[in-house]
Amino acid sequence: MIASNPARHIEIHGYRRPHAQVWTDGRVEEWQRTGEHPSVAVWTAKQLSTFLSQVAEDSLFAFWWLAALRGLCRGELCGLRWAAVDLDRGLLFVERQRTTAGYEIVEGDPKTAAGRRAVTLDKHTVAILRQHRRRQLDRRDRRQAAHMTWVDSGYVFTRKDGQPFNPNYANTRFRKLTERAGLPPVRLHDLRHGAASLAHDAGADLKTVQDLLGQSSIVVTADTYTSVLPDAQRRCADATAALVLAAAQHTRKRIKQKAAKNRPAGRDTSDP
Repeated sequence: MIASNPARHIEIHGYRRPHAQVWTDGRVEEWQRTGEHPSVAVWTAKQLSTFLSQVAEDSLFAFWWLAALRGLCRGELCGLRWAAVDLDRGLLFVERQRTTAGYEIVEGDPKTAAGRRAVTLDKHTVAILRQHRRRQLDRRDRRQAAHMTWVDSGYVFTRKDGQPFNPNYANTRFRKLTERAGLPPVRLHDLRHGAASLAHDAGADLKTVQDLLGQSSIVVTADTYTSVLPDAQRRCADATAALVLAAAQHTRKRIKQKAAKNRPAGRDTSDP
């Protein structure tokens, strides 16, 4: 219908995957002054600790804890069932995800084969999940005693009546809790970035971080889900400087030893 393809003249610029920026003191001051903030940002360990302390009594505390320390995304947490949690062995299995498509809630398998995984739980996380389970069962007993509706849905994170909540609710609640804590803004999904960075900073190698997050490629893990935190950078800088200084000291020592050997015999070394 037309003589030439107009799309030939379109210039397509390559997509740049945003990298998470750490909320350093300088960025916090800039945000407080201008209101501007990175599109993807992560808290430092101290900032995360402040948030978790502020929300310790929140009914979804275990939700925030798993997102921040074990790197589970919103869909995986909303789709998590007690049948996939083994507290005695300290494991949970990511088998389903529950998310939204427009106004519709969709539940299905993880996006990739690597997303279906086992996540190891430390003793403190196990204790947090046991407490969450006790609170959930207490709420069930109170509602049943009061002849109120309770649905045994089997989900780990539910509404007051036992049914799973809309995944969008987690985003809204997280934003409100962040503002209440007076912390710089991060998205709920950014807790996943932070979990990767903190695990890497704590000594986990990239393969371990990849398995933790359920990523199919270690390249994606390295490029997207890890931001070297300031403390890690400082340790790296100190170690590098120490290595160079130690080498320099060794070199100076060898030069002095060689000069001493080559010094003429009988020379008075006391003169300046």
